[in-house]
Amino acid sequence: MTKNSPFNRIVRTAVAAGLLSGLVLTGLQSLQVAPIILQAETYEDAQERAEAVADVVATPAPAQTQAADAREVKAELAHEHPVAAAHEHVASAVHEHGAKVGHTHGVAGAHTHDAAVEQDHDHQQSASASSSSSAFEPASTSAATAATPAPHAHGAEAGGEHEHGHEHGGWKPENGAQRTFFSAVANISMAVAFGLLLSAAMTLRGVSHGWRGALLWGAAGYAVFFLAPSLGLPPEVPGTAAAPLGERQVWWLLTVAATAGGLALLALAPRWPLKLAGVAILLAPHLVGAPQPLVHASAAPAELAQSFIYATAFANAVFWLALGALSGFFFKKFN
Repeated sequence: MTKNSPFNRIVRTAVAAGLLSGLVLTGLQSLQVAPIILQAETYEDAQERAEAVADVVATPAPAQTQAADAREVKAELAHEHPVAAAHEHVASAVHEHGAKVGHTHGVAGAHTHDAAVEQDHDHQQSASASSSSSAFEPASTSAATAATPAPHAHGAEAGGEHEHGHEHGGWKPENGAQRTFFSAVANISMAVAFGLLLSAAMTLRGVSHGWRGALLWGAAGYAVFFLAPSLGLPPEVPGTAAAPLGERQVWWLLTVAATAGGLALLALAPRWPLKLAGVAILLAPHLVGAPQPLVHASAAPAELAQSFIYATAFANAVFWLALGALSGFFFKKFN
């Protein structure tokens, strides 16, 4: 492979043009597009927090559920064992005043509240209220004691799970220099790939008119890869409802292929029937229609979403014209 071989020329042209045009796109995004994205992300984060709060409110708290269960158990005990209520009041009187109060249950003998009985009484409080051995224990006290740690543990676990899912849902660069750097890397990589397509097409056509003539190639790339797909799938700010990703990708690829084929027939076909076929191919994906979400909704205001469409359309137009002009310039320079 010689230095001036067609392949070497295509690669050198794509790398040089892609590097410069990718930096141009990054600069435009930092000035116009990125501020809109950051503003839209605040609305998206606010919506996520509101939905999380709504989920927590809608979910019954364990403390409420267990307190209701305790009240039901106490009501059942009071209905089945009426002596339990008297036992509870007498026991409280003994503990408060230190008096030895004797009481009987049916034919049972007098009970003395010594230390062993009180210890057994404490253990009975932690047992289930439905057990026959705890039939005369205060059900509300034992249920409340068992239920007290539950809501705190559950709330901590739920909050931890929510934060874990929110923070570790996927790595993304921090705002500022890190985000700009990775955007530049992505833009330059994309620009080099598109530059390979443009320089390969110019090589196949065998034309080299410099940067002025190559502006048409850049305009064609803008129509194929941005304008036509955006008619059905316009750029969306974060927090916008969208159709399934796979369906959108298929429609985007078919639209790009149809637009490229239709423009080629319109520009290069020698006969009118082929040119009319090119028009039909151009319109076909839009007549079929792009996939749409079931419900159109966005966390950001409509004015912000509209501004985002205009900003991305302008940035991509400048990018493609710059890529075309630079590709033509370097294509002729490396000849």
